[in-house]
Amino acid sequence: MGDAAFHVASRTTLLGEPVVVAVLSGISLLPLASTALIITLRRPGNAVGWLVAVAVVGLGAQEFAAGYGHYALTHPGTLPGGRLAAMLQPVGAVGLVALALAFLVFPTGQLPSPRWRPVAWALLAVGGLLFAAFVLTPGPLLTGVPASENPLGVAALGTVNLIDPLYTLFLGLVLLALISLLFRFRRARGDERQQLKWLPVGVALVLASFLVEDLGNATLNALADLFAVGALSGAILVAILKYRLYDIDRLLNRTLVYTTLTVLLGLVYAAGVFVLSRLLDPAGGESELAVAASTLAVAALFQPLRRRVQAAVDRRFNRRRFDAAKTVEAFSARLRDEVDLDVLAAELLVIADQTMQPTTVSLWLRPPPQALPHGQ
Repeated sequence: MGDAAFHVASRTTLLGEPVVVAVLSGISLLPLASTALIITLRRPGNAVGWLVAVAVVGLGAQEFAAGYGHYALTHPGTLPGGRLAAMLQPVGAVGLVALALAFLVFPTGQLPSPRWRPVAWALLAVGGLLFAAFVLTPGPLLTGVPASENPLGVAALGTVNLIDPLYTLFLGLVLLALISLLFRFRRARGDERQQLKWLPVGVALVLASFLVEDLGNATLNALADLFAVGALSGAILVAILKYRLYDIDRLLNRTLVYTTLTVLLGLVYAAGVFVLSRLLDPAGGESELAVAASTLAVAALFQPLRRRVQAAVDRRFNRRRFDAAKTVEAFSARLRDEVDLDVLAAELLVIADQTMQPTTVSLWLRPPPQALPHGQ
């Protein structure tokens, strides 16, 4: 928020796009901060909440230092300590390391196994070296602000670029931290397995937000970043505190089905418009009749294609549900021809045990009404 405040203060209007972008960027850490606060209060023994809190403090301090330093150094005499504030920016490296460690110990607050300790120590070591490189590299601390020359810069490092290779190595370690979640998921059972299913949803939305940057709209990019951080924060919060309240398997299943269905129908529509337009109006290009026909084709294909996609997704990613549906379907077919009540009762108990897998199963049949004696 400090970064946004100083950007707003340096503009003459609150309606310009740069101000909107600054405000959106300034509040982007609020969802993550709220998540850290709630987890530390509700689960103080879980290291994930504390690591996320450190990440928020580090990244927030970096943004505040950048905003304060930029305003103080570009408006001399308004605020004291502009260069000192600019020198505090490397604390952002501490926040990045804490966030990477949060992924490594998610969701229990402990490493997946002792074999992952070298990765944790490597994250700390590379993060420390990255912090030192930021502190000791000579040159302006703020881009485009000559007055922010680093007083701690070592001249010998002016010809050596240490930040880029260290940052690349750090990203590799972050990737390992994310890969650790796959190994943890393979071994996890029960509650921990359900918790681990939530994080990929948030990570996928973060990755999807990167696609918005190709549009070249700064305001839209800032909105996408805010949405991505909010989605990731929500996924972490739900995974640790409320994972029992929502059926994540059903959510993932529906997301995969309708995403695939949307892509396939979009391809059918585009191909239909292109082909029919060339056939109906080779010279004029797009034809209204081709658009109408393609729309009708998509509408007609929706339900049968949805059923096929649903079956394919269940067969590949939800085999238990697929097998259960096939078992019930086969039982329904036999039900039409079977007349022996005892055989039907036995088969029904077997089907219920195979599909629902209850702890116990029993069947109660209503006894037939007894015939009243003649004359009563």
